[in-house]
Amino acid sequence: MRKKILLSFIVAAQFIMVDMSAQGQQQGNRQIISNDFWERRNTFIKAEIGLTANEASIFIPLENEFKQKQLEVGRECRNLERESQNKQNMTDDQYLKLIDCYLDNRIKEAQIEKEYFEKFKKIIKPDKLQKYREADAKFSRELIYMRRTTPPERNNTNPPGNRNNANPPGNRR
Repeated sequence: MRKKILLSFIVAAQFIMVDMSAQGQQQGNRQIISNDFWERRNTFIKAEIGLTANEASIFIPLENEFKQKQLEVGRECRNLERESQNKQNMTDDQYLKLIDCYLDNRIKEAQIEKEYFEKFKKIIKPDKLQKYREADAKFSRELIYMRRTTPPERNNTNPPGNRNNANPPGNRR
C-alpha cells in the first residue's frame, strides 16, 4: 500500500513539474513574441518614416517609451472591462465607473501624446512626424488584418506592410 501511495505521489510530482515547466516556456515564448513584435514595429516605423540612423537611435527608444506609457494608462480600464464582461447583472454605479474610467483614460492618453509629440518635434522634422502618425496607424491596420487572416496555429513571420496577398483589406486608403 505504501508503495502505491509513494508511486502515485512521484507520478503526481512529475506531472506538476512538467506543467510548471510548460508554463515557464509559455511565459518565455510570450516575452520572445513581445520582443519580436517591438522589433518588427520599430523596423516598420523606421522604414515608413525614412529615419536616419542618428534619428532612429534617439527617436525609437523614446517612441517605445511613449507606447509603453499608453499601454499602462489603459491597463486599469481593460481590467475593469474584462470584469464587466464576466458579470451578468452590473449595477448602474459599475457601468458609470467603467464609462468614467474610459473617458479619463482618453484624456490621460491625449496628455501623454501631447507630451511626447513635443519631444518628438525636437528630434524629427514635422513631415516625418506626420509620416510617423500615418505609419503608426498603418501598422495597426496591417496587424489587425494579419490577425484576421492568419490561422492561429501558423506562425506568420512577415511583418505588417510585407504581405504577399493579392487581396488587400477592403477599407484601405
